[in-house]
Amino acid sequence: MNHDERQLIQHILQTTRKGNIDNISRTNCYESFYFRYQEIKWAFLAGLVSRNAGWNMCDLEGKSYSSLLTKQYRTYLFLTYERANWLIFQDAYPQLLLYHYSTKIGRPLFHLLPYFHVSAFMQQEWFRFWQTGNENRLLYSLIINEQNLIQEPIISKLFYQKKVFQTVPFYLQELFHFNAVIFPTCYGEIFGATVKKFLKLDQRIELGKKLAWILFEMGRLQTFIDFAIHTPHTVSRYDYEKFWLKKRNTPMLRLTYPIVKQEPLTGISWDKKQRVKKRWFLPPIIKEEEVNMTYWLRKKHIEIELLVNLKEWMRWNE
Repeated sequence: MNHDERQLIQHILQTTRKGNIDNISRTNCYESFYFRYQEIKWAFLAGLVSRNAGWNMCDLEGKSYSSLLTKQYRTYLFLTYERANWLIFQDAYPQLLLYHYSTKIGRPLFHLLPYFHVSAFMQQEWFRFWQTGNENRLLYSLIINEQNLIQEPIISKLFYQKKVFQTVPFYLQELFHFNAVIFPTCYGEIFGATVKKFLKLDQRIELGKKLAWILFEMGRLQTFIDFAIHTPHTVSRYDYEKFWLKKRNTPMLRLTYPIVKQEPLTGISWDKKQRVKKRWFLPPIIKEEEVNMTYWLRKKHIEIELLVNLKEWMRWNE
């Protein structure tokens, strides 16, 4: 490694730390990168999914969830969202920056990926992309990488299993399909998908591919871009609920949560323990009639309000 490469590594590490402060900074980094390099489709997908993670975080301190869930459980759930999204950004953003600098000098710099603890799988896929320009292959590879990345340290970790994933509130969320990822537009329409069995790696990868299809294959990409460009990410669902609500029901992130100090992953990379399955690269199975979630989402809001009202009625009648 020469002096310039050592300096570049330090610069990327520093830039990644600045971008990984909170949900807003991560979302802005992803989306800004995509608007500069639209061939890296995953960056836009990551930006919109990051918006969803932020909305979920602030939902926890809104009126409805504050009534339905205990403060301790809401704290655990927030920390789960924050840790998972921090880990993904810590892994993915150096990859994006190395692509940026590779385009600047006209030759690939992906041999530096191991210095950021990026999987050998992704190093191979970036070199493949540089040679072939296969945008969808890279998109799917990054989806596969991110979901494998969080499987062991988040999904399978005993702490999160005990405090979040094996609890009644999480079971009810799965049962009622509240765990949707949505893509709003500036016209009030909302598209997206839900995932059953969120804890299953294959199901989350399939969800990622479905979301990618909605963004890039359905023919409405520009409407999603318009929303991202014209809607600053406050992390309150009012960012899109303003099309049918008169007032904000959930708070803004930076007025609600402190900055959480995180530690990077240590240990063996996921691709040393998990075989990459061929079917992960197959196109998703899509039911086009189900991706428009405008009315579905409003129905879920009503269901949540009914749950809140029922709980308050039961409290008054104890």
